[in-house]
Amino acid sequence: MYIPPEIRANLEEVERRSGHLWKFLDVPGKQAQIAAFEEQMAGATFWDSQKTAQKVIADCNGLKNVVAPQLAFRRQLDDAKTLAELIGESGDGTADAELEELRKLAADLLLAVADLEISSFLSGPHDRSNAIVTVKAGAGGTESNDWADMLFRMYTRWAERRGFKVEVEDLAEGEGAGISLATFRIEGPNAYGYAKAERGVHRLVRISPFDANARRHTSFASVDVVAEIDDDIDVEVAESDLRVDVYRSSGKGGQHVNKTESAVRLTHIPTGIVVACQRERSQVKNRALAMKILRARIYEKMIDDKRAEMERFYGEKGDIGWGNQIRSYVFQPYQMVKDLRTGVETGNIQAVMDGDIDAFINGWLRAGGPRTRNKDIKIED
Repeated sequence: MYIPPEIRANLEEVERRSGHLWKFLDVPGKQAQIAAFEEQMAGATFWDSQKTAQKVIADCNGLKNVVAPQLAFRRQLDDAKTLAELIGESGDGTADAELEELRKLAADLLLAVADLEISSFLSGPHDRSNAIVTVKAGAGGTESNDWADMLFRMYTRWAERRGFKVEVEDLAEGEGAGISLATFRIEGPNAYGYAKAERGVHRLVRISPFDANARRHTSFASVDVVAEIDDDIDVEVAESDLRVDVYRSSGKGGQHVNKTESAVRLTHIPTGIVVACQRERSQVKNRALAMKILRARIYEKMIDDKRAEMERFYGEKGDIGWGNQIRSYVFQPYQMVKDLRTGVETGNIQAVMDGDIDAFINGWLRAGGPRTRNKDIKIED
């Protein structure tokens, strides 16, 4: 049976790109490493050193996380190629249903190989970790507080779309509307690897719903993202370097939040880093969670200092105002969201505010993060 050239072209494109990924990731080499690790894990003395054993297991699992999707995709591609051969050998008009199935399978494989390419860029030491995100309103009072709240909602919707779990660690309500600050944890595969693309200042242009004269306003909010580090990573925080404040939790929560000072704020005096947590009812638990976030932020700053690339993470964000934004969201007089680092843009503002931001994240990852710039890319609405 005749197979349309566009289906053949799609299958050839998928095979070409998957073959490049196979070589780029050195899948056979990683399979050999996995076999060596598994042989080591089967040894009688493997558990003599708990620390060494746990590192071997973690390294082995990390390699499996890279190899398993490639093997699964190769099986899907082989199934598609087998189906194409069967259709090609059948008589004309006898395999219309199979041809439609092949068409859909080829289209799905194109999308899947694109996802594999994006995930292959997540090779940083903590890209597979959970992410700790902080959204902070800039100057501008109610307008900026409302914008920070909109971003907080956008990121929770994005996390839900990807099947990630979101836990709010700290939330400070703004005066009149919105929030002045929100810190939340995103838990899921490669959460930090994806979310780190959002670090920076975000700019909103719209006709303010809080302005009786219906004038256009520009608002700013910053987004900071750090990786949740493992407990075995050594980040020493001396008690003498900490200032600890306790206070009553804000927001909804019933009578409990009005009676006990369960919320905790930690200030690391040498670096000036401040974190707060009010998620739990227990002050002890909130302090432990705040300490975990503090260690993650100190570690991120240590890495930045060591590499002398502060612009890549903290410096790139800059002040929460003009000239430092990474992305602009224009609601009026026209509708457009544009990433100023990569040129990726779309006119579908509602979809973006509902969490459809993967195109911006993927564009940043494909461009090599902060190191390079993409040519302008327009997303079809």
